[in-house]
Amino acid sequence: MDDQRFLESGWDYCLVLDACRYDVFRDVYDDYLDGDVEKRRSVGSSTPEWASRTFTGDHDIAYFSGNPFINDLGIPLSELKWGASCEYEWTASDHIREVIDVWKSGWDDELGTVPPGALAEALENHQEEVEDADRTVLHYMQPHAPYLSRGKGRKLKQIQKGIKRQEAESEPATDGGTGALSLLGNAIRPKVEERLEDSGFAQKVGLWLELDPADLLTDGTRTAAMALYEENLRIALEAVADLVTELDGRVVVTADHGEAFGEQGVWEHHVETHIPPLVEVPWLEVR
Repeated sequence: MDDQRFLESGWDYCLVLDACRYDVFRDVYDDYLDGDVEKRRSVGSSTPEWASRTFTGDHDIAYFSGNPFINDLGIPLSELKWGASCEYEWTASDHIREVIDVWKSGWDDELGTVPPGALAEALENHQEEVEDADRTVLHYMQPHAPYLSRGKGRKLKQIQKGIKRQEAESEPATDGGTGALSLLGNAIRPKVEERLEDSGFAQKVGLWLELDPADLLTDGTRTAAMALYEENLRIALEAVADLVTELDGRVVVTADHGEAFGEQGVWEHHVETHIPPLVEVPWLEVR
């Protein structure tokens, strides 16, 4: 398996599917896109880790970001108060020429996330930035939870609230986030985290909040979650398929990292957790 080589590979447009694992993508992508998919190794198991290790120089890129961790706020990841939970002193605006914060302009309150169509809309509205840059990245939030068919996303809503709080302060915070589990910010998960620290059960509780209780009882956590995850991926791929017909140049579809559903006791995705479901990502050069 080759390394991802994100920046070293030849492309004009790179479409990043957040938390997209290779095996699920491999099984469904050809319903939407033409091309031969490869399995490549990501440099990180979470967005902050991937971004800080990928964009280390000065990059002439227009980056349309549905993910709040890659933003134009100028706040290092280590100082974010809304869940980065890492020590990476990395800021997107220090390394990427133009970051378009689609996570702000394209946010959907009902879904609790940035729907795929918001990326295409932002691209259309920022053609000048695309023309000025050497290359363009569109970073979709899907198949990352929340699951669109549920329409009750909680994870990213807590990030959104945290961003608003931090932007309202006169000085950037110097304390780090409280961890990936804090993204849900409800009364249940912090208590579980406090009692169980980083156990697999604590991770699993966060995933339960994104699922239908009836499905959990009938199918179990892994089956219920993976069904919604695949559906999220298909929704994203349908939007991607519509967009690529409008793009002039070489187009690649890949991911920043994958997603775990109980493998080796890991659920979701976490910094520095280099197991196959989290670092094996697709690399598709679209024909």
